[in-house]
Amino acid sequence: MADPKRVTLATIAAETGVSVTTISKVLNGRGDVAAPTRARVEAQLQRRGYARRGTSRSDFIEVVLHRLDPNWSLEVIEGVREVAAEADLTISLSVNGDRHAPAAEWLTDVLRRRPAAVVLVFAGLPPAGRRKLRARGIPFVILDPSGDPAPGVPAIGSANWHGGVLATRHLIDLGHRAIAAIAGPRDVMAAQARLDGFRSAMRSADLSVPAGRVRHGDFRERTGERQGEALLGADEPPTAIVAGSDLQALGVIRAANRRGLEVPRDLSVVGYDDIPLAELTSPPLTTIRQPVRAMAEEATRLVLRLRDGVPVDSTRLDLATSLVVRGSTTAPAPR
Repeated sequence: MADPKRVTLATIAAETGVSVTTISKVLNGRGDVAAPTRARVEAQLQRRGYARRGTSRSDFIEVVLHRLDPNWSLEVIEGVREVAAEADLTISLSVNGDRHAPAAEWLTDVLRRRPAAVVLVFAGLPPAGRRKLRARGIPFVILDPSGDPAPGVPAIGSANWHGGVLATRHLIDLGHRAIAAIAGPRDVMAAQARLDGFRSAMRSADLSVPAGRVRHGDFRERTGERQGEALLGADEPPTAIVAGSDLQALGVIRAANRRGLEVPRDLSVVGYDDIPLAELTSPPLTTIRQPVRAMAEEATRLVLRLRDGVPVDSTRLDLATSLVVRGSTTAPAPR
């Protein structure tokens, strides 16, 4: 392969049989290029390892989320905004796609907007999207990866396995032995890491986990309510439940109350995330704090270093999680 530093738009144009203007349109995400031509140019840009250099810098960072969640989206936005402001940048917000990746049309639009950098709150970014952003000189970082981003993909996450261990050890230390877990989706790596932490803590305490005491669902309240009802309706119900999110934990508390059980007297519950609502519930929720705002700040610092060509020791970082003890956990009542 030729040295990418010597590859020019004229080189790509000559090798693909199109004009330099057309190459420029493809790089800028313009829509007035035929699909076969665009594909041929993209393939040659990738083959040549072309990376745009020397372009004028935009004055904004784009934050991309798959949904606006009132419990944590503001923390992400504020974390990015604060660091961006220090660099005299503003932020723009895009909402599309699903938890796995942004929608395909977003990529076309962002190439046209050409932000200074992109912070993506997704599990990952498809290889083609990564190549196109890099070819246009647009640095990106994945924030709170719920999946497992490919090697070399800049990502800031949190210590999910350790969070699962902390939640479970807290209950074990209180004297609980019959502990159940409600995990997030099976295809979300963060959810599986939290569940693995739960299992590891139980195993290290020589406590068994019957198959019926591990449930799965999404991270929402209705899952906690439905799975909590199933767990509490078993012949030998647990005395404590570790939830995969704070919203799940609130659903568990609702299911317990419907059965006439009092939290924490009859059932201890631990959540995950430490959303603002966690300390306002009755009782206030014991939970694992995920440092969302700090993660957003670190993600922004990292992507700006990448933009500026500053050497970094690592492009992957997991911030520490911590246990926050409130009123939803206590020692188990004698049975």
